Amino acid sequence: MLISPHPVVPRVERQHRLIEELRATAPRPLTAGSLAGRTGVSVRTVERDLAALQDAGLPIAARRGSGGGYAIDARRELPPLALTPGEASALVASLVAVGPRASASAQSALAKLITALCEGGDHARDQGRGTA
Repeated sequence: MLISPHPVVPRVERQHRLIEELRATAPRPLTAGSLAGRTGVSVRTVERDLAALQDAGLPIAARRGSGGGYAIDARRELPPLALTPGEASALVASLVAVGPRASASAQSALAKLITALCEGGDHARDQGRGTA
């Protein structure tokens, strides 16, 4: 049995999976019950996780009634985004803490952030290794 290195990792991984499930079916909405079945948790857990993601500002729409459910804006790419080195470093630290191997998206994001922070890519990163 794999034990999570950090107590929030299962929640982070579950929330990431919910986002990816919504993106995969967009623009068609999914019910909380359907998402619960896909992620192996209760409907209440799905509702709590989606509420937390909405509170964080993620564009998840909720529609009640027949044909309703949750849907997300599933653009293929985001507009250009400027981060300070401190903001990028915070994201790197967060990805490392929860395990960047959790998904291909996390691995790709980490690689892009590190490349941007190192300016020279692998060369600059390799030169910084092993020094303290």
